[in-house]
Amino acid sequence: MSTALEKCQQQAKHLSFRERALLIKTLIEDLDDLDERNLEQLWIKECSRRLQEYKAGNIVARPGAEVFHDARKKLQGLR
Repeated sequence: MSTALEKCQQQAKHLSFRERALLIKTLIEDLDDLDERNLEQLWIKECSRRLQEYKAGNIVARPGAEVFHDARKKLQGLR
């Protein structure tokens, strides 16, 4: 991971939940400007990276229902 990315992640942790949500929204909108082919290639690369991390034991899998439950709970706090 690049030093610039690590620095950005550390700084983002100090933002409020709403500020982080706005940052995420802005980043996603920026990604939306990519054409479909480039976007698909980026997702394939990311999926491969995540699979390798999982196989190496660096990350654990979670059931989808649990992930969505946690996401809904966090989103309720925004309202």
